[in-house]
Order: sequence, then C-alpha cells, then structure tokens
Amino acid sequence: MNQRMIAKACGVVLALLAPYAHAQFGSEPAKLDVIKVRDDIYVISNVAVPGLTTALITNDGVLLVDDKFEIDHASIMAALKTVTNQPVKYVINTHYHADHSGGNAKLQALDVLAVASVEARARMVTVNQPGLPDITVGDRAEIYLGGKKIEIHKVGRAHTNTDVVVLFPEQRVLAAGDIFANGPGTSAQLVDYNGGGSAKLWPQAVGQALELQFDTVIPGHGLVSTKADLAAFRTRAMRFADTLQQLVSQGKSRADIETVVRGQFDWEDFHVMLALDGLINEFR
Repeated sequence: MNQRMIAKACGVVLALLAPYAHAQFGSEPAKLDVIKVRDDIYVISNVAVPGLTTALITNDGVLLVDDKFEIDHASIMAALKTVTNQPVKYVINTHYHADHSGGNAKLQALDVLAVASVEARARMVTVNQPGLPDITVGDRAEIYLGGKKIEIHKVGRAHTNTDVVVLFPEQRVLAAGDIFANGPGTSAQLVDYNGGGSAKLWPQAVGQALELQFDTVIPGHGLVSTKADLAAFRTRAMRFADTLQQLVSQGKSRADIETVVRGQFDWEDFHVMLALDGLINEFR
C-alpha cells in the first residue's frame, strides 16, 4: 500500500476514533502536581494524559514546553503561581497533538508566543486546530530568555513527523515530548500515521536526541527520567521495529500481530484502534 493510501486509511481510523478520544481525554481538567527538577525548571505533571508540561523560570519570564489540553489552562497557570509570579513569555509545542498544544490559544491571548516545528504548524492548519504557532522551527533554533539558553532540535519521524525536543543546556535537561514515554501506563509507542509517524524510523529519532548533552529527561508522558532510561527506550523501540518486521515478513495475521503488541509492548485498545493497521502497512 502506498503512502497516500496509508494516510487515507489512518484518516478513516482517526475519524472513527475521535468521539472515543474526546470522551476519554480532555473532557475535564487533569489533577496536576508540581515537581522540581532544577532550581529553575519544574514539571507540571499528571503522568498519563495529558502528560508533562515543563516550565523554565527566569527573571524575565517563563518558558513552557507543551501546554496540555485547553481545559487544563487554568490549572497550569495556578500551578505556575506556586513557584513564580513571572508571566509566561513562550510555549514550545513538541508536536501538534492537542494534549501538547491545546492551551496555545489561551496563552496567546496573554501575549505568549507559541513555537513549533514547520511541520507541526502545517498539520495544525490541515486539521483546523486553534492556537497556530507564531514561530516555526526548521532543523534547529535557539531562544534566550532571562539570560538562559533554550535549544529546539527537530528530530526525524517517530510519534509524528512534527516532533521536536527541547534542550536546556546549562541545566542538562531535555524535554523529549512524545518520542519518549516512561512510566505506568505510558510506555507503549503510539504511532500517529496520519500525522507522519513511523515505528520503523522511531529509533533513529531517539538516537538524534541521545546525541545531545543532558542528564535528565522529561518525557511527553510518564515520569522524570534519565539519559539511560531514554537509551533503554531506544533499544525497546528497535526491538519493536524488528519484531514487527519479522511478523509481517512471516505473513502473520492481524490478530496474531495484535496479540504480540499487546503482550510484549503494552498496547491497549486505544493504540490498536489508532495505529495497528498503519503499523502493519508500514512493514509490508
């Protein structure tokens, strides 16, 4: 099946899945915790969906990485007030999904600048998402706020084709977005084929992130982790791709492949509904 047909098929799945996803996620504010990572970096967390928001605190304002669903905006702002009175100046979306960019419009109403990859903005236009980024990034960009440096690095296709990672070099902290998840109920690789994702290329994207200099990793979902955890995730992603290639090459049935991804790689109903057919097609 060619890429156009794959995208069309995944689009049908996404259309069918939308009511389910809305019912499960983003229908009410998440309960949030604030975790101190460094003296100037905090994570606003709820582990699962909508995942982790990173906040860099400076004397000239706050930079956020990801802003959850729109319904979480007030809770994020309240959480920030517990650690700083500085206003938010920037939000970087690690990719286009609404659990990472849904708060953009409300932040932009407060004069916050939204930043994302060129591909993320294009995808948001295509699916008619609000809160389009004000600034787009190609391969790499830097932001300086309050004398602190923030690096944005585009990586290859993984969760989507819109993924970036955000490096805080002085603090040796990486916000990895959804190319990495690590924690209870979050470790399964969810490939958004309609958004250009790829299980086959995912390990390469993680490899690009591992080339950067950091000690602590903030995943898109899960628990604050280490560089060793990210390296272990890459090994698992390689095993995932190798296993799928073997299963498809052996002509295993869809049901057989579903059994493996559920049993060995923690896939649940949501992953199967969204990505199983795309996954099989990618490895044909």
